[in-house]
Amino acid sequence: MKTLPFRRALLATVLVASPAAAQLTPEQVTTLQNVGTVALSPDAKWVAYSLSQPRAAEEDTIAGLRAYTELWVVAATGGASRAVVQRPNSATGPAWSPDGTLLGFVARGQVQTVPAAGGAQRAITSSSSGIVAFSWSPDGQWIAYTSRTGEAPGAADRRRRGDDVVVSSALNHPVRLYVQRVSGGDARALTPEMHTVREFTWASDSRTLAIQTTESSDADSEQMYRKIFSVTIDGGTPRLVVPTQGKLGPMAWSPDGTRLAYLGATSYNDPLAQSVFVVTPGGVAVNLTPNYEGTALWVGWQDARTVRFVAAEGTKTALNTVSSAGGTITRVLGHGAEIFQTASFASDGATFAMPANTARHPNEVHVGTLREKTLRRVTNHNAWLANVQLGRQQTVEWQARDGWRIQGVVVSPVGAPAGRAPLAILPHGGPEGISFDGWVTNSLYPVQVMAGAGYAVFLPNYRGSGGRGVAFAKGDHRDLGGREFDDVLDGINHLHATGLADSSRVGISGTSYGGYFSAWAGTKHSERFRLAMPFAGISNWMSFTGTTDIPVEMSVVHWDLWPYEHPLLMWERSPIGHIQNAKTPMIIGQGMVDERVHPEQMIQLHQALKLKGVQSELVQYPREPHGLLERQHQLDYMRRILEAFEKYVKPTTRPRV
Repeated sequence: MKTLPFRRALLATVLVASPAAAQLTPEQVTTLQNVGTVALSPDAKWVAYSLSQPRAAEEDTIAGLRAYTELWVVAATGGASRAVVQRPNSATGPAWSPDGTLLGFVARGQVQTVPAAGGAQRAITSSSSGIVAFSWSPDGQWIAYTSRTGEAPGAADRRRRGDDVVVSSALNHPVRLYVQRVSGGDARALTPEMHTVREFTWASDSRTLAIQTTESSDADSEQMYRKIFSVTIDGGTPRLVVPTQGKLGPMAWSPDGTRLAYLGATSYNDPLAQSVFVVTPGGVAVNLTPNYEGTALWVGWQDARTVRFVAAEGTKTALNTVSSAGGTITRVLGHGAEIFQTASFASDGATFAMPANTARHPNEVHVGTLREKTLRRVTNHNAWLANVQLGRQQTVEWQARDGWRIQGVVVSPVGAPAGRAPLAILPHGGPEGISFDGWVTNSLYPVQVMAGAGYAVFLPNYRGSGGRGVAFAKGDHRDLGGREFDDVLDGINHLHATGLADSSRVGISGTSYGGYFSAWAGTKHSERFRLAMPFAGISNWMSFTGTTDIPVEMSVVHWDLWPYEHPLLMWERSPIGHIQNAKTPMIIGQGMVDERVHPEQMIQLHQALKLKGVQSELVQYPREPHGLLERQHQLDYMRRILEAFEKYVKPTTRPRV
């Protein structure tokens, strides 16, 4: 283990020193480091940040191991970063004490602190079941933290004896909110024992917290049934702040502690908590972003009268302000090369840090000021990317057949050879996801790897996607697989007409809802696609509803109807309902412990294709949930994508199958 940092550094040195730039490889994708949470110190001098650190190739003999999350500190002016927590340990949730003297974080199951200048770690909690997340009170005297309720006494012993029956009613594992003094002492629970706290934030009085809770710990409750309450450090029954319906997101108290800003849905069937609301506890919430053609992602306060928020606007992002009474939205920063989704402000209210990426690199730490309205990059964790040839990336827009304006991201083949290139479509999931015009490459979406192999790569933000406002996100209601997929087909035609892509050489590969699109392409629209590679996709809407962990969320905010009441529509929009039309070869991928899209979905599709006589391969990945987390599995799937596209999509004439 001690040799790993040296070996990784040696690899980076070799890559950077290489005189001839090369295309991005699957192996390199698995080494990418990515900045996560960023925390700017109150005096704006230091930035603490988490860093996703992939496991090295020599660790792959240990099955099931996943990436580390390291913790680093860098001067806001730039320079060398200082490690606080490194592999083989991990840390999350960095946060500076209000006076800036301590850096807090969660590691080894407890809240730890280190002096701002560096030094020994000290645990300030002793929770028997570990810490999920924590926050300093504004006066620095308290911390609030969440902790998951532990197992019943004797549960581990019973499992060892084989008494491991799983009962659905016993799967609730509540997360409670606690407070304790930073100086020590016992922690005190502030929320009911069986409720789960999803998010919490301190008011300026250091006595009141706003919390988002659900009555159950399941995934549907997390997404659809959060409620906002307030509690005090003295305990007592939580008080409802404001009635809400549908999804909720981040929230923040005004500087004077009298009002709460939060991101929420406009209705129960809104696919996203994408609108900015302000409420005085007990009053009526005001939507500050009605008819806004964007999706709010983070919210805070600039002063007692001004709310600021980060939002997706099309394929770009922006930091905006708006009066707490409503009115004109003003862009402060954004629509440049950088893509960002959150911000951390210093005590001056004007200096900020954020994780940001571009088409040239994954998330790195960036620092800026409201006065300058620019971002300055202060870390460079993937320096070797400077010596890698990447395809030219751009946002494209086209008109759908019904007149809607649709956008997406297109990456040209490396070297941009003359003539129309074979086309790889990599649709995002959700369907409320967003393909940003930033760093878009990962193991399930190896965009720049495909561009390096000679493909034009297309990431469409079809109707139903985020980033375009509430009406656009609801644009696929009661019509999944209908006009939203027509948007993709119209995009293919547009790329062909502009001379970038060859509409007769098209393959598609996507995950989750992108997997549904891929399966739908290879069945319902088989004549348009030479290859389909669904990963963890939906093949049968009725059985999906009965096996997923989000039956309510999927039915309410995407279908906008209950599948069991519309069986004919569910079958008509299921890929296996069109298996007789299927001729497209499929490579089907699936994680074997996926609770979001049960493995039976891809097994059904593979079985139906086999019975029909269509070429199909089912590739299942042990231990993997809804995605791929292990390095060897990531490599395997990327290589399969390259091999399949090379065989079926790239030839100028359609291969016989």
